[in-house]
Parts: sequence; C-alpha cells; structure tokens
Amino acid sequence: MSAHLTYCFYGAGSAAEAVVKGMLDKKIALPEHIQMINRSNQERLQELKDRYNVHASNEPELTHEWLRTADVIILAMKPKDAVQALQALRPALESQTMLVSLIAGLSIATIQRIVGPSSVVRTMPNTSSTIGLGATGVCYSREVSEEQYAIARSMLGAIGIVTEVDEKDMDAITGVSGSGPAYVYYIMEALIEAAVSEGLTAEQAESLVIQTVRGAAEMVRITGESPAVLRRKVTSPGGTTEAALKVLQECHVNEAMKAAVAHARARAAEMGEQIGSEL
Repeated sequence: MSAHLTYCFYGAGSAAEAVVKGMLDKKIALPEHIQMINRSNQERLQELKDRYNVHASNEPELTHEWLRTADVIILAMKPKDAVQALQALRPALESQTMLVSLIAGLSIATIQRIVGPSSVVRTMPNTSSTIGLGATGVCYSREVSEEQYAIARSMLGAIGIVTEVDEKDMDAITGVSGSGPAYVYYIMEALIEAAVSEGLTAEQAESLVIQTVRGAAEMVRITGESPAVLRRKVTSPGGTTEAALKVLQECHVNEAMKAAVAHARARAAEMGEQIGSEL
C-alpha cells in the first residue's frame, strides 16, 4: 500500500532504527525510499546505511531536499533538540506531508505551534519495537486524512501492537508501556539476584528467570485469562507461592508500581512543558 512513499527519519537513534527495521522486515517500504538524518554523527549514519541499505546523510542541502519532498517525516530526535529541529524543518515542510512524532511529552499543539497547521501523528513506542514486539500508543491531529491514518497504522503495526488513545492519555502510555520494559527488567534483575543468593549460579538464575517471565507473559496472551486469574490459579492456600506473595504485599509492591507509573507520566508531562516553554 505504502511501498512507493518516501519516509524521512529526522533523528537516527534506537527508536528510529526500530521503526526502520520493522518497516523493512514487513516490506512496508523499500530501503531506497527511506532516508535518515542526524545532526553530526556520520559514523552512526554510515552504520545504518551499511546495515539496512537506506539513504543516510547530514549534508545540509541534501537533507533539506529530503525533508521537503518526503511523504512522511518521522520526528525521532531527542526531546531537548525538538524545538530547534522543528524550527529548522518549518521552511521545508510541504502541506501534504505527515509528521509522525516518537518524542516523549511533545504534544500535537506544540508541534503545530512551531511548524503551522499540519497532519501530525503522536506516538509512544517502546524498546521492544526493535524485535517487532513493541507496544505503541498513538493519537492523531484532525488534519490527518484517511489515507495518512492507514499509512501510520501500517508503519506502526510493523513494530508491534498499536493502541489508539486520546492525546490526554499519551503521558500515561509513556508511564505504562513506554517505560514499562525497564520495570520488567528491574524485576528480572531482582529475581536473578534472589536466585543467586539462594545458591544457584548466575547462568542458571538468568536462564530460569528469562523463561519464567517469557512463559508467564505467553500464558496471559494465549489463554486470554487475566493476570489476576492466573495468579490465583498458581497460589495454593498455605503453599509456597502464597508465602512469597504475602511478602510482596507487605512490601507494598502494588503501590510502588502505581507510584512508578505516576512519576513516569508526570515526568513526560514535565518534559512536554519544558519543550513548550522554549517557544
């Protein structure tokens, strides 16, 4: 559907690479229709060029032309560079171009304040997008056409599942799934440390914990049962699991997780406010 379109990635970090890899793996676009730009890291651009056979450059005249002629521009720069990058983009931006933002906290209104009325797709992918198992939240400006909507859904669907939300909920998406992999890794670290402290080798502990987390996630996905239901099924009265869960309850793990998500959401909102204050 969109293989003939030109996609320009304004930023060449891990998030941009994840989307590019997904698009190429799912044949959403051909390598020659993908362009990647960063400010000054030529080594990184060469790495992406060699790995995916895409176009990559930070030469001003060429990148200006890419931005001017792209059908879709993916905003993938760091939040601290967003205002300057968008201001530089504005003279090159054509009215029919769709902007897809991967930047935490950056609102549609702030983007449009800088570049003017335009089709904007605001997204929040996570790092699991790199292996095609991402969880991405998305919302749209009213200027996005049906065709552009389909293009965005196809592109984001190439890196995992896509959940549409109202923009007011995007910071919560950041707190839940955007930062979520780190919470799981943190718990895995703790479980591995616990296993080692009980006498297992580091290799044994890591192997068992990885498979345990993988299996638990797959049980929820495949059975369709909620985590609460599955937890109750493996918690026999007076058994080992019940004893362990009592400790987690006494340590208020549930409340700690809610606080972690709330703090991540608040930080995303704060980052958005900081970007807006630069205008």
